[in-house]
Amino acid sequence: MKLERKNRLRVLSLGAVAVTGALALTACGSDDNGSSSGSSSNPSASANAGSIKCDNAKGQLLADGSSAQKNAIDAWVKNFSQACGVQINYKGSGSGAGVTAFTQGQVAFAGSDSALKPEEVTTSKKVCSGGQGIDLPMVGGAIAIGYNVPGVDNLVLDAPTLAKIFDSKITNWNDAAIKKLNPTAKLPNLKIQAFHRSDESGTTDNLTKYLIATTPDNWKYSGGKAWQAKGGQSAPQSAGVAQQVKQTSGAIGYFELSYVSDGIKAASIDTGASKPVAPSTASATADIAAAQVVGTGSDLSLKLDYKTKAEGAYPISLVTYEIACDKGNKADTLPATKAFLNYIASEDGQKLLSTINYAPIPDEIIAKVRTTVASLS
Repeated sequence: MKLERKNRLRVLSLGAVAVTGALALTACGSDDNGSSSGSSSNPSASANAGSIKCDNAKGQLLADGSSAQKNAIDAWVKNFSQACGVQINYKGSGSGAGVTAFTQGQVAFAGSDSALKPEEVTTSKKVCSGGQGIDLPMVGGAIAIGYNVPGVDNLVLDAPTLAKIFDSKITNWNDAAIKKLNPTAKLPNLKIQAFHRSDESGTTDNLTKYLIATTPDNWKYSGGKAWQAKGGQSAPQSAGVAQQVKQTSGAIGYFELSYVSDGIKAASIDTGASKPVAPSTASATADIAAAQVVGTGSDLSLKLDYKTKAEGAYPISLVTYEIACDKGNKADTLPATKAFLNYIASEDGQKLLSTINYAPIPDEIIAKVRTTVASLS
């Protein structure tokens, strides 16, 4: 693919340094200040930054939302801030908090792992003068089922077993259902410590959509961003759940693949394909490639196939949207918002994702995103 409008490109250095700080100007004039956005420690982030067109971007932006995409946002912010001198503070407080902040006019844009609900679109019209909030898919990824079980390196789970674990129906690692899926594993007589999100989360929404779609007899909850099952333990944001899994023997939790680190292993999922599928950039991409655009007008919300049995397709995937006004953006933040969104949707921006365990948005869809970003006003 060719980058749009390549004139007047500013080339990034490989040693780009993140610009952070408390930020005041937002799409709707908020003076809320938050903690600074971190920068990616992955050296490939700067190396793959490519070139960024700043247009008339200036000033500061405040954003909030999905913690699942925060590692990607941090890497993008590092490159964009170095190139354009614009300060961006992305809090990563969770999808629920991000959508609320957007519909209350507190941020220039928000990140969410779930598309806006009809009532949220209606509310957004109050802050998008003459327009409304729209969903722009920017980040794909696998929701890893991370676990910490001594002596077990290659755990396999399926939807019914996973549902029973998170619903406190299976409480020990040597349970017969887990043994059946892992006949050669040395499963210990160890209590399962299941962790879920304490905050409203699109990651929770996508995981429970998977369970509802694939094993409704074992997951009788309605789903949504708030965790509904009884029992288990909770922690805030993807980083919090990952940290609890890492430090707790017998733990299991769910978070974006980029949060899997030393001390955490990720389970493969038995989907009914010829062999279980492990979470990876490639397996998430295989699933997301089959997604359908179901949004109307300039909205590009997607429908994922949680019941896929395609070879090599990981079924517990998510797409994170950047949510912005299609019309009625604040004049003083619109140039920076458009320039940043244009960069992250660009070929270089999307290429960066696969270097930090995220999945780029399929070509056909991201091309529509670029056209829509160019039309924001």
